[in-house]
Amino acid sequence: MLRKKLPIGIQTFAEIRREGYYYVDKTALAYKLINEGKHYFLSRPRRFGKSLFLDTLKELFEGNQPLFQDLAVYDQWNWAVKYPVLRFSFASGNFTHADYLPQNLSAQLDTLEAQWGFQSGYSTCPERLQALIRYTKQETGQSVVILIDEYDKPILDALHYPEIARANRDFLRGFYGTIKDYDAYIKLSFLTGVTKFSKVSLFSGLNNLKDITLDERYSALCGYTDTDVDQVFSPELSRFDRDEIRRWYNGYHWLGDGVYNPFDVLQLFDTGKFKNYWFETGTPTFLVDLLLKRKVTSISLDNSISSATVLSKFDVDDIETDALLFQTGYLTIKNTLWAGDKEFYTLGYPNQEVYQSLNEILLSAWVKNQKAQGIQTLRLYDLLKANDLLGLKSLFHSFFASIPYHWYSNNDIQNYEGYYASVFYSYFASLGLNVTVEDATNLGRIDMTVQFNGAIYLFEFKVIENSSPEAAMEQLKNKGYADKYRALQQPIYLIAVEFSKLSRNIEGFAVESVGVPL
Repeated sequence: MLRKKLPIGIQTFAEIRREGYYYVDKTALAYKLINEGKHYFLSRPRRFGKSLFLDTLKELFEGNQPLFQDLAVYDQWNWAVKYPVLRFSFASGNFTHADYLPQNLSAQLDTLEAQWGFQSGYSTCPERLQALIRYTKQETGQSVVILIDEYDKPILDALHYPEIARANRDFLRGFYGTIKDYDAYIKLSFLTGVTKFSKVSLFSGLNNLKDITLDERYSALCGYTDTDVDQVFSPELSRFDRDEIRRWYNGYHWLGDGVYNPFDVLQLFDTGKFKNYWFETGTPTFLVDLLLKRKVTSISLDNSISSATVLSKFDVDDIETDALLFQTGYLTIKNTLWAGDKEFYTLGYPNQEVYQSLNEILLSAWVKNQKAQGIQTLRLYDLLKANDLLGLKSLFHSFFASIPYHWYSNNDIQNYEGYYASVFYSYFASLGLNVTVEDATNLGRIDMTVQFNGAIYLFEFKVIENSSPEAAMEQLKNKGYADKYRALQQPIYLIAVEFSKLSRNIEGFAVESVGVPL
Protein backbone atom coordinates (compact mmCIF):
# COMPACT_ATOMS: atom_id res chain seq x y z
CA MET A 1 0.00 0.00 0.00
CA LEU A 2 1.35 3.42 -0.98
CA ARG A 3 1.92 6.15 1.57
CA LYS A 4 -0.40 9.15 1.40
CA LYS A 5 -0.21 12.70 2.64
CA LEU A 6 -0.86 13.28 6.35
CA PRO A 7 -3.82 15.62 7.01
CA ILE A 8 -2.14 17.53 9.84
CA GLY A 9 -4.28 20.48 10.86
CA ILE A 10 -6.71 20.00 7.94
CA GLN A 11 -10.35 20.12 9.03
CA THR A 12 -11.90 20.38 5.56
CA PHE A 13 -13.37 17.10 4.35
CA ALA A 14 -13.34 18.13 0.67
CA GLU A 15 -9.63 18.97 0.73
CA ILE A 16 -8.73 15.68 2.39
CA ARG A 17 -10.71 13.67 -0.15
CA ARG A 18 -9.69 15.61 -3.26
CA GLU A 19 -6.00 15.91 -2.41
CA GLY A 20 -5.41 12.27 -1.53
CA TYR A 21 -4.79 12.51 2.20
CA TYR A 22 -5.28 9.64 4.61
CA TYR A 23 -8.90 9.55 5.78
CA VAL A 24 -10.43 7.46 8.55
CA ASP A 25 -13.99 6.73 7.44
CA LYS A 26 -16.57 7.86 10.02
CA THR A 27 -19.50 7.96 7.60
CA ALA A 28 -21.08 4.72 8.82
CA LEU A 29 -21.46 6.28 12.28
CA ALA A 30 -22.70 9.51 10.70
CA TYR A 31 -25.40 7.61 8.80
CA LYS A 32 -26.40 5.72 11.94
CA LEU A 33 -26.94 8.83 14.06
CA ILE A 34 -28.79 10.65 11.26
CA ASN A 35 -31.25 7.79 11.06
CA GLU A 36 -31.67 7.30 14.79
CA GLY A 37 -32.08 10.83 16.08
CA LYS A 38 -32.39 14.50 15.32
CA HIS A 39 -30.72 16.79 17.88
CA TYR A 40 -27.25 15.78 19.10
CA PHE A 41 -24.53 16.99 21.42
CA LEU A 42 -20.97 15.61 21.61
CA SER A 43 -18.20 16.61 23.99
CA ARG A 44 -14.62 15.69 23.13
CA PRO A 45 -11.20 17.19 24.01
CA ARG A 46 -9.53 19.61 21.64
CA ARG A 47 -7.92 18.29 18.45
CA PHE A 48 -9.95 15.10 18.33
CA GLY A 49 -11.52 15.70 14.91
CA LYS A 50 -14.81 17.33 15.92
CA SER A 51 -14.55 20.04 13.28
CA LEU A 52 -13.72 17.53 10.55
CA PHE A 53 -16.73 15.42 11.50
CA LEU A 54 -19.05 18.44 11.28
CA ASP A 55 -17.58 19.31 7.91
CA THR A 56 -18.22 15.74 6.78
CA LEU A 57 -21.87 16.11 7.80
CA LYS A 58 -22.06 19.40 5.89
CA GLU A 59 -20.78 17.84 2.65
CA LEU A 60 -23.05 14.84 3.10
CA PHE A 61 -26.24 16.87 3.54
CA GLU A 62 -25.29 19.21 0.69
CA GLY A 63 -25.08 16.14 -1.54
CA ASN A 64 -21.46 16.36 -2.69
CA GLN A 65 -21.52 12.78 -3.93
CA PRO A 66 -18.03 12.50 -5.52
CA LEU A 67 -16.36 13.18 -2.16
CA PHE A 68 -17.89 10.02 -0.67
CA GLN A 69 -16.88 7.57 -3.38
CA ASP A 70 -15.77 4.27 -1.75
CA LEU A 71 -16.86 5.36 1.73
CA ALA A 72 -19.35 3.41 3.87
CA VAL A 73 -22.22 5.83 3.35
CA TYR A 74 -21.95 6.07 -0.43
CA ASP A 75 -24.45 3.37 -1.40
CA GLN A 76 -26.88 4.19 1.39
CA TRP A 77 -27.40 7.92 0.90
CA ASN A 78 -30.05 9.53 -1.30
CA TRP A 79 -27.86 11.87 -3.34
CA ALA A 80 -30.86 13.38 -5.17
CA VAL A 81 -31.85 15.32 -2.04
CA LYS A 82 -29.80 18.35 -0.97
CA TYR A 83 -30.42 20.01 2.37
CA PRO A 84 -29.68 23.61 3.40
CA VAL A 85 -26.87 23.67 5.98
CA LEU A 86 -26.30 26.48 8.47
CA ARG A 87 -22.91 26.04 10.09
CA PHE A 88 -21.53 28.13 12.97
CA SER A 89 -18.12 27.99 14.60
CA PHE A 90 -16.68 29.76 17.63
CA ALA A 91 -13.20 28.34 17.14
CA SER A 92 -11.63 31.73 16.43
CA GLY A 93 -11.94 35.06 18.16
CA ASN A 94 -11.24 36.56 21.58
CA PHE A 95 -14.33 36.11 23.71
CA THR A 96 -12.85 37.73 26.82
CA HIS A 97 -14.16 41.16 25.80
CA ALA A 98 -17.67 42.20 26.70
CA ASP A 99 -20.03 42.37 23.70
CA TYR A 100 -17.59 40.54 21.39
CA LEU A 101 -19.73 37.40 21.22
CA PRO A 102 -22.80 39.17 19.70
CA GLN A 103 -20.50 40.86 17.18
CA ASN A 104 -18.86 37.57 16.24
CA LEU A 105 -22.17 35.79 15.79
CA SER A 106 -23.64 38.70 13.83
CA ALA A 107 -20.70 38.48 11.43
CA GLN A 108 -21.34 34.75 10.94
CA LEU A 109 -25.02 35.45 10.27
CA ASP A 110 -24.01 38.17 7.78
CA THR A 111 -22.00 35.58 5.86
CA LEU A 112 -24.83 33.04 5.84
CA GLU A 113 -27.39 35.63 4.76
CA ALA A 114 -25.11 36.77 1.94
CA GLN A 115 -24.65 33.14 0.87
CA TRP A 116 -28.43 32.74 0.60
CA GLY A 117 -29.09 36.21 -0.81
CA PHE A 118 -31.31 37.10 2.11
CA GLN A 119 -31.66 39.88 4.65
CA SER A 120 -33.87 39.31 7.65
CA GLY A 121 -34.15 42.93 8.75
CA TYR A 122 -33.68 41.89 12.38
CA SER A 123 -30.80 43.14 14.53
CA THR A 124 -30.80 40.44 17.24
CA CYS A 125 -29.09 37.09 16.63
CA PRO A 126 -31.87 34.68 17.71
CA GLU A 127 -34.42 36.45 15.50
CA ARG A 128 -31.99 36.51 12.57
CA LEU A 129 -31.44 32.76 12.92
CA GLN A 130 -35.16 32.11 13.06
CA ALA A 131 -35.74 34.11 9.90
CA LEU A 132 -32.87 32.35 8.12
CA ILE A 133 -34.23 28.93 9.07
CA ARG A 134 -37.68 29.82 7.71
CA TYR A 135 -36.24 31.29 4.52
CA THR A 136 -33.86 28.42 3.66
CA LYS A 137 -36.53 25.79 4.19
CA GLN A 138 -38.98 27.75 2.03
CA GLU A 139 -36.39 28.24 -0.74
CA THR A 140 -35.22 24.62 -0.89
CA GLY A 141 -38.29 22.74 0.24
CA GLN A 142 -36.09 20.73 2.60
CA SER A 143 -35.60 20.79 6.35
CA VAL A 144 -32.54 22.65 7.65
CA VAL A 145 -29.33 21.20 9.09
CA ILE A 146 -27.69 23.24 11.89
CA LEU A 147 -24.09 22.53 12.84
CA ILE A 148 -22.39 24.36 15.71
CA ASP A 149 -18.67 23.85 16.34
CA GLU A 150 -16.90 24.82 19.60
CA TYR A 151 -20.25 25.83 21.09
CA ASP A 152 -18.65 26.40 24.52
CA LYS A 153 -15.51 28.35 23.60
CA PRO A 154 -17.04 31.81 24.25
CA ILE A 155 -17.60 30.67 27.86
CA LEU A 156 -14.34 28.78 28.37
CA ASP A 157 -12.26 31.68 27.03
CA ALA A 158 -13.76 33.97 29.65
CA LEU A 159 -13.56 31.74 32.74
CA HIS A 160 -10.98 34.11 34.25
CA TYR A 161 -13.58 36.88 33.81
CA PRO A 162 -16.69 35.40 35.46
CA GLU A 163 -19.02 38.30 34.62
CA ILE A 164 -18.20 38.05 30.92
CA ALA A 165 -18.41 34.24 31.04
CA ARG A 166 -21.90 34.46 32.57
CA ALA A 167 -22.99 37.05 30.01
CA ASN A 168 -21.70 34.83 27.16
CA ARG A 169 -23.46 31.81 28.64
CA ASP A 170 -26.77 33.65 28.94
CA PHE A 171 -26.48 35.01 25.40
CA LEU A 172 -25.81 31.54 23.98
CA ARG A 173 -28.70 30.04 25.97
CA GLY A 174 -31.10 32.31 24.09
CA PHE A 175 -29.46 31.62 20.73
CA TYR A 176 -29.39 27.83 21.15
CA GLY A 177 -33.01 27.87 22.34
CA THR A 178 -34.01 28.73 18.77
CA ILE A 179 -33.18 25.16 17.76
CA LYS A 180 -35.95 23.77 19.95
CA ASP A 181 -38.46 26.46 18.94
CA TYR A 182 -37.93 25.62 15.26
CA ASP A 183 -37.83 21.85 15.60
CA ALA A 184 -40.43 21.46 12.82
CA TYR A 185 -38.07 23.15 10.35
CA ILE A 186 -34.97 21.16 11.26
CA LYS A 187 -33.62 17.90 9.78
CA LEU A 188 -30.64 17.62 12.13
CA SER A 189 -28.79 19.75 14.68
CA PHE A 190 -25.35 18.81 15.98
CA LEU A 191 -23.38 20.74 18.61
CA THR A 192 -19.80 19.94 19.57
CA GLY A 193 -17.46 21.32 22.19
CA VAL A 194 -14.87 20.45 24.79
CA THR A 195 -17.01 20.74 27.90
CA LYS A 196 -20.52 19.71 28.71
CA PHE A 197 -22.38 22.53 30.39
CA SER A 198 -25.36 21.45 32.43
CA LYS A 199 -28.76 21.60 30.77
CA VAL A 200 -30.01 23.95 33.47
CA SER A 201 -27.27 26.50 32.83
CA LEU A 202 -27.05 26.48 29.03
CA PHE A 203 -29.55 24.11 27.43
CA SER A 204 -32.63 24.79 29.51
CA GLY A 205 -34.38 25.80 26.30
CA LEU A 206 -33.05 22.76 24.42
CA ASN A 207 -34.09 19.81 26.54
CA ASN A 208 -34.60 17.57 23.51
CA LEU A 209 -30.84 17.49 22.84
CA LYS A 210 -29.42 13.95 22.82
CA ASP A 211 -26.03 13.77 24.51
CA ILE A 212 -23.90 11.04 22.92
CA THR A 213 -20.70 11.90 24.82
CA LEU A 214 -20.90 8.68 26.87
CA ASP A 215 -22.84 6.60 24.38
CA GLU A 216 -20.69 3.54 23.64
CA ARG A 217 -22.22 3.25 20.15
CA TYR A 218 -20.52 6.54 19.23
CA SER A 219 -17.38 6.29 21.35
CA ALA A 220 -15.19 6.20 18.22
CA LEU A 221 -16.99 9.01 16.38
CA CYS A 222 -13.90 11.17 16.92
CA GLY A 223 -10.43 9.68 17.29
CA TYR A 224 -8.70 6.66 15.76
CA THR A 225 -9.31 3.09 16.93
CA ASP A 226 -6.64 0.38 16.89
CA THR A 227 -8.24 -0.99 13.73
CA ASP A 228 -8.12 2.46 12.10
CA VAL A 229 -4.41 2.79 12.82
CA ASP A 230 -3.61 -0.73 11.63
CA GLN A 231 -5.63 -0.55 8.41
CA VAL A 232 -5.64 3.07 7.26
CA PHE A 233 -2.08 3.92 8.31
CA SER A 234 -0.45 0.55 7.66
CA PRO A 235 2.18 2.10 5.28
CA GLU A 236 3.49 4.17 8.21
CA LEU A 237 3.78 1.45 10.84
CA SER A 238 6.93 -0.38 9.81
CA ARG A 239 9.08 2.40 11.29
CA PHE A 240 7.64 2.08 14.80
CA ASP A 241 7.13 -0.23 17.73
CA ARG A 242 3.36 -0.75 17.58
CA ASP A 243 3.06 -1.18 21.35
CA GLU A 244 4.84 2.12 21.92
CA ILE A 245 2.28 3.92 19.76
CA ARG A 246 -0.44 2.46 21.96
CA ARG A 247 1.34 3.34 25.18
CA TRP A 248 1.96 6.93 24.16
CA TYR A 249 -1.27 7.93 22.41
CA ASN A 250 -4.05 5.37 22.88
CA GLY A 251 -6.25 4.99 25.95
CA TYR A 252 -9.10 7.51 25.70
CA HIS A 253 -12.39 5.85 26.65
CA TRP A 254 -15.97 7.06 26.50
CA LEU A 255 -17.52 3.72 27.56
CA GLY A 256 -16.69 2.09 24.25
CA ASP A 257 -13.58 1.15 22.30
CA GLY A 258 -10.45 3.05 23.23
CA VAL A 259 -9.23 5.66 20.77
CA TYR A 260 -6.06 7.54 19.92
CA ASN A 261 -5.75 11.29 19.69
CA PRO A 262 -5.56 11.87 15.88
CA PHE A 263 -3.27 14.91 16.20
CA ASP A 264 -0.64 12.86 18.04
CA VAL A 265 -0.75 9.97 15.60
CA LEU A 266 -0.36 12.22 12.56
CA GLN A 267 2.51 14.16 14.14
CA LEU A 268 4.28 10.93 15.07
CA PHE A 269 4.04 9.62 11.51
CA ASP A 270 5.31 12.96 10.23
CA THR A 271 8.33 13.42 12.53
CA GLY A 272 9.08 9.83 13.46
CA LYS A 273 9.50 10.83 17.12
CA PHE A 274 7.43 10.13 20.23
CA LYS A 275 6.68 13.50 21.80
CA ASN A 276 3.93 15.33 23.69
CA TYR A 277 2.38 16.87 20.58
CA TRP A 278 -1.20 17.29 21.79
CA PHE A 279 -0.26 18.58 25.21
CA GLU A 280 2.09 21.21 23.79
CA THR A 281 -0.62 22.75 21.61
CA GLY A 282 -2.42 24.23 24.61
CA THR A 283 -0.90 24.59 28.08
CA PRO A 284 -3.84 24.28 30.49
CA THR A 285 -2.99 27.33 32.64
CA PHE A 286 -6.51 27.64 34.01
CA LEU A 287 -6.60 23.93 34.81
CA VAL A 288 -3.28 23.98 36.71
CA ASP A 289 -4.32 27.10 38.63
CA LEU A 290 -7.54 25.38 39.63
CA LEU A 291 -5.74 22.23 40.80
CA LEU A 292 -3.37 24.29 42.94
CA LYS A 293 -6.17 26.44 44.34
CA ARG A 294 -8.15 23.36 45.33
CA LYS A 295 -5.03 21.62 46.67
CA VAL A 296 -5.53 18.61 44.43
CA THR A 297 -2.45 16.41 44.77
CA SER A 298 -0.98 14.87 41.64
CA ILE A 299 -0.96 11.41 43.25
CA SER A 300 -4.76 11.55 43.59
CA LEU A 301 -5.39 12.13 39.88
CA ASP A 302 -4.65 8.67 38.55
CA ASN A 303 -7.19 6.73 40.55
CA SER A 304 -10.15 8.97 41.35
CA ILE A 305 -13.77 7.83 41.40
CA SER A 306 -16.60 9.94 40.02
CA SER A 307 -20.22 9.41 39.19
CA ALA A 308 -21.86 10.02 35.83
CA THR A 309 -23.63 12.97 37.46
CA VAL A 310 -20.35 14.60 38.50
CA LEU A 311 -18.77 14.17 35.07
CA SER A 312 -21.76 15.94 33.53
CA LYS A 313 -21.72 18.84 35.97
CA PHE A 314 -20.06 21.96 34.61
CA ASP A 315 -20.94 25.62 34.83
CA VAL A 316 -19.23 28.97 35.26
CA ASP A 317 -20.01 29.03 38.98
CA ASP A 318 -19.72 25.29 39.62
CA ILE A 319 -16.74 23.59 37.98
CA GLU A 320 -16.19 20.08 39.29
CA THR A 321 -12.49 19.16 39.21
CA ASP A 322 -13.07 15.63 37.89
CA ALA A 323 -15.49 16.90 35.24
CA LEU A 324 -13.01 19.49 34.00
CA LEU A 325 -10.12 16.99 33.86
CA PHE A 326 -12.26 14.37 32.12
CA GLN A 327 -13.90 16.65 29.59
CA THR A 328 -10.64 18.34 28.61
CA GLY A 329 -8.87 14.98 28.08
CA TYR A 330 -6.45 14.88 31.02
CA LEU A 331 -8.28 11.98 32.66
CA THR A 332 -10.32 9.24 31.05
CA ILE A 333 -12.60 6.41 32.14
CA LYS A 334 -10.66 3.32 33.19
CA ASN A 335 -13.41 1.21 34.74
CA THR A 336 -17.15 1.30 35.40
CA LEU A 337 -18.54 0.50 38.86
CA TRP A 338 -22.13 0.05 40.00
CA ALA A 339 -23.61 0.73 43.42
CA GLY A 340 -27.20 -0.42 43.12
CA ASP A 341 -28.57 1.50 40.16
CA LYS A 342 -25.96 4.26 40.37
CA GLU A 343 -23.04 4.26 37.94
CA PHE A 344 -19.53 5.31 38.95
CA TYR A 345 -16.30 5.57 36.99
CA THR A 346 -12.66 5.10 37.93
CA LEU A 347 -10.66 7.84 36.23
CA GLY A 348 -6.98 7.85 35.30
CA TYR A 349 -4.44 9.18 32.85
CA PRO A 350 -5.24 7.98 29.30
CA ASN A 351 -1.67 7.43 28.17
CA GLN A 352 2.04 8.17 28.52
CA GLU A 353 1.80 11.62 26.96
CA VAL A 354 -0.74 13.00 29.42
CA TYR A 355 0.74 11.20 32.43
CA GLN A 356 4.18 12.63 31.78
CA SER A 357 3.21 16.11 30.61
CA LEU A 358 0.62 16.97 33.24
CA ASN A 359 3.00 16.06 36.04
CA GLU A 360 5.75 18.10 34.43
CA ILE A 361 3.56 21.19 34.25
CA LEU A 362 2.39 20.71 37.85
CA LEU A 363 6.04 20.65 38.90
CA SER A 364 6.59 23.91 37.05
CA ALA A 365 3.79 25.49 39.05
CA TRP A 366 5.48 24.46 42.31
CA VAL A 367 9.15 25.02 41.50
CA LYS A 368 8.81 28.26 39.50
CA ASN A 369 12.26 27.66 38.03
CA GLN A 370 12.18 25.60 34.86
CA LYS A 371 15.95 25.48 34.53
CA ALA A 372 16.37 24.08 38.05
CA GLN A 373 13.49 21.70 37.45
CA GLY A 374 15.08 20.41 34.24
CA ILE A 375 18.49 19.91 35.86
CA GLN A 376 16.98 18.10 38.84
CA THR A 377 14.86 15.86 36.64
CA LEU A 378 17.88 14.87 34.54
CA ARG A 379 19.91 14.25 37.70
CA LEU A 380 17.15 12.01 39.05
CA TYR A 381 17.27 9.88 35.92
CA ASP A 382 21.07 9.60 36.06
CA LEU A 383 21.05 8.58 39.74
CA LEU A 384 18.42 5.91 39.16
CA LYS A 385 20.27 4.64 36.11
CA ALA A 386 23.43 4.33 38.18
CA ASN A 387 21.42 2.96 41.13
CA ASP A 388 22.99 5.64 43.35
CA LEU A 389 20.22 5.67 45.93
CA LEU A 390 22.13 7.54 48.63
CA GLY A 391 22.68 10.30 46.10
CA LEU A 392 18.91 10.68 45.95
CA LYS A 393 18.80 12.30 49.39
CA SER A 394 20.71 15.42 48.37
CA LEU A 395 18.77 15.57 45.13
CA PHE A 396 15.41 15.34 46.92
CA HIS A 397 16.61 18.02 49.31
CA SER A 398 17.26 20.22 46.26
CA PHE A 399 13.75 19.49 44.97
CA PHE A 400 12.11 21.06 47.97
CA ALA A 401 14.70 23.80 48.45
CA SER A 402 13.88 24.99 44.93
CA ILE A 403 10.24 25.64 45.88
CA PRO A 404 10.00 29.34 46.87
CA TYR A 405 9.14 30.10 50.50
CA HIS A 406 6.25 32.35 49.46
CA TRP A 407 4.59 29.35 47.80
CA TYR A 408 4.12 27.80 51.24
CA SER A 409 3.02 31.08 52.83
CA ASN A 410 0.42 31.61 50.09
CA ASN A 411 -0.93 28.05 50.25
CA ASP A 412 -2.51 26.58 53.34
CA ILE A 413 -1.31 22.98 53.10
CA GLN A 414 -3.49 20.70 55.18
CA ASN A 415 -2.09 17.34 54.10
CA TYR A 416 1.68 17.74 54.27
CA GLU A 417 2.37 14.08 53.58
CA GLY A 418 0.19 14.13 50.48
CA TYR A 419 1.84 17.33 49.26
CA TYR A 420 5.42 16.12 49.70
CA ALA A 421 4.56 12.77 48.16
CA SER A 422 3.02 14.60 45.20
CA VAL A 423 6.26 16.45 44.51
CA PHE A 424 8.13 13.15 44.58
CA TYR A 425 5.58 11.48 42.38
CA SER A 426 5.53 14.26 39.80
CA TYR A 427 9.31 14.25 39.42
CA PHE A 428 9.29 10.53 38.68
CA ALA A 429 6.16 10.76 36.51
CA SER A 430 7.55 13.66 34.48
CA LEU A 431 10.27 11.25 33.36
CA GLY A 432 7.59 8.85 32.23
CA LEU A 433 8.66 6.18 34.72
CA ASN A 434 6.36 3.40 35.87
CA VAL A 435 5.04 4.76 39.19
CA THR A 436 2.27 3.32 41.35
CA VAL A 437 0.85 5.18 44.35
CA GLU A 438 -1.06 3.63 47.23
CA ASP A 439 0.18 0.27 45.94
CA ALA A 440 -2.05 -2.34 47.63
CA THR A 441 -0.69 -5.47 49.30
CA ASN A 442 -2.43 -7.97 51.58
CA LEU A 443 -0.91 -6.19 54.61
CA GLY A 444 -1.41 -2.55 53.66
CA ARG A 445 -0.55 0.04 51.05
CA ILE A 446 2.88 1.08 49.85
CA ASP A 447 3.04 4.87 49.50
CA MET A 448 4.84 4.75 46.15
CA THR A 449 6.39 2.06 43.96
CA VAL A 450 8.77 2.80 41.08
CA GLN A 451 9.81 0.12 38.59
CA PHE A 452 12.82 1.11 36.53
CA ASN A 453 16.04 -0.27 35.11
CA GLY A 454 15.34 -3.82 36.23
CA ALA A 455 14.74 -2.88 39.86
CA ILE A 456 11.85 -2.18 42.26
CA TYR A 457 11.90 0.87 44.57
CA LEU A 458 9.40 0.98 47.45
CA PHE A 459 8.92 4.38 49.14
CA GLU A 460 7.37 5.16 52.51
CA PHE A 461 6.74 8.83 53.38
CA LYS A 462 6.30 10.34 56.84
CA VAL A 463 5.90 13.91 58.07
CA ILE A 464 7.26 14.44 61.57
CA GLU A 465 8.68 17.10 63.87
CA ASN A 466 11.83 15.17 64.79
CA SER A 467 13.72 12.98 62.34
CA SER A 468 13.68 9.20 62.82
CA PRO A 469 13.54 7.44 59.44
CA GLU A 470 13.88 4.10 61.21
CA ALA A 471 10.14 4.16 61.97
CA ALA A 472 9.21 4.42 58.29
CA MET A 473 11.78 1.76 57.40
CA GLU A 474 10.38 -0.59 60.02
CA GLN A 475 6.93 -0.20 58.50
CA LEU A 476 8.29 -1.12 55.08
CA LYS A 477 9.98 -4.24 56.48
CA ASN A 478 7.47 -5.38 59.06
CA LYS A 479 4.53 -5.31 56.69
CA GLY A 480 6.39 -7.34 54.11
CA TYR A 481 5.73 -4.88 51.29
CA ALA A 482 8.56 -6.35 49.24
CA ASP A 483 6.86 -9.75 49.09
CA LYS A 484 4.49 -8.60 46.37
CA TYR A 485 7.42 -8.16 43.96
CA ARG A 486 9.73 -11.07 44.86
CA ALA A 487 8.42 -13.22 42.02
CA LEU A 488 9.85 -10.74 39.51
CA GLN A 489 13.37 -11.84 40.50
CA GLN A 490 14.60 -8.23 40.54
CA PRO A 491 16.50 -6.22 43.15
CA ILE A 492 14.12 -4.53 45.62
CA TYR A 493 15.03 -1.38 47.52
CA LEU A 494 13.19 0.00 50.55
CA ILE A 495 13.43 3.80 50.83
CA ALA A 496 12.12 5.62 53.90
CA VAL A 497 11.74 9.38 53.55
CA GLU A 498 10.79 11.72 56.37
CA PHE A 499 9.90 15.39 56.06
CA SER A 500 9.94 18.20 58.57
CA LYS A 501 7.11 20.74 58.69
CA LEU A 502 9.53 23.22 60.23
CA SER A 503 12.29 23.09 57.61
CA ARG A 504 9.87 22.17 54.81
CA ASN A 505 12.39 19.67 53.57
CA ILE A 506 13.74 16.17 53.96
CA GLU A 507 15.28 15.40 57.36
CA GLY A 508 15.35 11.63 57.42
CA PHE A 509 16.38 9.28 54.63
CA ALA A 510 17.22 5.57 54.79
CA VAL A 511 17.79 2.90 52.15
CA GLU A 512 17.92 -0.89 52.49
CA SER A 513 18.17 -3.57 49.85
CA VAL A 514 16.36 -6.86 50.20
CA GLY A 515 18.38 -8.27 47.33
CA VAL A 516 17.43 -10.68 44.61
CA PRO A 517 15.56 -13.68 46.02
CA LEU A 518 16.82 -17.18 45.31
